[in-house]
Amino acid sequence: MDGTRHKILVLLGPFGPDAAAIDSLRMHGEIVMVDDSEKASELIRQGNFYAIFSDADSFLPLERALVSQQANLILNNLGEGVCIVNGEGEVSWMNKKMAAWPPAVREKIRRSCQDSFDLFARQVSPQTPSESPAFSRSKRYALNIEEQQYLEMVASPLINPSGQVLQVVAVVWDATGTRRLQQKIDAIDNGGRELVRLEPDKLNELNVGQRLKLLEDKIIRFTRDLMHFDHFAIRLLDRKSNKLEVVISAGLPIEALSVDLFAVPEGNGISGYVAATGRSYICPDVQRDPRYIPGLDNALSSLTVPLQLNDKVVGIFNIESRQKAAFNEDDRQFAEIFGRYVAMALNVLDLLRVERVVVRHNVADDVTTEMAGPLNDILSDANSLMGDYIGHDDLRFRLQQIVDNVVTIRKGLRQVAEGNVGTVGARPVGACDDPLLRGVEILVADDTAGIREDIRDILRKFGMIVTTCANGTEAIAQVETRDFDLVLSDIRMPDKTGYDVFAAARRRNQKTPVILMTAFGYDPEHNIVRASQEGLQAVLYKPFKVEYLLSEVRKAIQSVAAK
Repeated sequence: MDGTRHKILVLLGPFGPDAAAIDSLRMHGEIVMVDDSEKASELIRQGNFYAIFSDADSFLPLERALVSQQANLILNNLGEGVCIVNGEGEVSWMNKKMAAWPPAVREKIRRSCQDSFDLFARQVSPQTPSESPAFSRSKRYALNIEEQQYLEMVASPLINPSGQVLQVVAVVWDATGTRRLQQKIDAIDNGGRELVRLEPDKLNELNVGQRLKLLEDKIIRFTRDLMHFDHFAIRLLDRKSNKLEVVISAGLPIEALSVDLFAVPEGNGISGYVAATGRSYICPDVQRDPRYIPGLDNALSSLTVPLQLNDKVVGIFNIESRQKAAFNEDDRQFAEIFGRYVAMALNVLDLLRVERVVVRHNVADDVTTEMAGPLNDILSDANSLMGDYIGHDDLRFRLQQIVDNVVTIRKGLRQVAEGNVGTVGARPVGACDDPLLRGVEILVADDTAGIREDIRDILRKFGMIVTTCANGTEAIAQVETRDFDLVLSDIRMPDKTGYDVFAAARRRNQKTPVILMTAFGYDPEHNIVRASQEGLQAVLYKPFKVEYLLSEVRKAIQSVAAK
């Protein structure tokens, strides 16, 4: 022994130990002596002994007491609740975990055990013993506790040799976390399917702005269902400027959305870090994180994940909360999967807006090729999670549904991609003499040469006099020095915004109609809102059909004549 004073139990009996042996034991510990095995068993159940001395004839009952003590120790340290219920519905024993649950929870478990006892009693009899194939030895239950806590229970019968059910043993565990994971997987499954569920007949009737609005509504709705948070922003990465531009947001103040952020690991907040590194970021306490840039009023924590497409970061998905440590690793993992769906849906819209692809390439092949990588990523993530949740059949079933959806998504992508063609530049436009348009002077400003030239060529065929500008500075210089019957300007140009061009044209002549154009619905500086409040004529979302362009031009010219 190591010198520590230990408790030693001595069971006195007819064969010893003798007085000399007991004196020797006192040198090594505190001696507790009893004279019968029942007292010894009770002491063993009450406390721990370093050693036990007894006659061989007295050892068998002591051994049983030791086994009982060890079983109680194990059962009381289980993470699950365990109880035994008899035929009258009385709980004859429960472990510490079960006893710690509120009385209402224990009562629900007791009633379920009593129901199980009645069920087992009907199934088991001397004529149908427990060994019968028709008999299921255990029953599994799901217990819903006031919509806030979910328990799972396995009840098993204790059956005597004559085929009578004596008691029911129940093992109960808290499945709230697992159930919530299942709910999140359901939301990912439903939300992901909806985001990329493309209905060719419906979608091909919408312009890009309408498509983006439809997608925005879906993302907001399913983000709330998935994450159970209402405050978030999606920013897409502009490869030319390396800027993260807001395209969809909910519940965040305009001041937060107006902050310029770039895909740089330092000095651009958590969003810049995530976009630059491709790593998700959980911020449990914004007040202690130097990377955090204020967003939501009174925010206390945030989660930011990258939007990835073909292993490239195309943007970020930032969620904020007014609770501390509101996000955990499960939230991160599921947000990353949902983010892949978001990136894919946004990219499909981006591919469909490039009208010249229709004549130079096969859109269907381009879209399906672009989506092959992201779909494979979703498959990989889902399969990886299935490996993590072995034994959770419901979760694995939901994940399998996500895998199965990929096939449907691929079919839908091809159907939509093979749809709409008659857009600007997609087919030749013949010359047409239109008295309303003949001689009209129009300024076209767009930094993309192909779009600028396509619009110029079409308008000239209708007798209009077209001046083109490759950037906003050129356009402003033109409208400041001469009058135009109409100004048609892109919203996003490297040097100036569409609003800058609009404001310059209106300073020159308040009656000059201005039409703004935008690709993919981008409007990070809120040009459309500001200009609309000041008399903007219209907005064209690329790609737009030739007929739609001409219709808006005619309306603009007619509006001037009516003034």
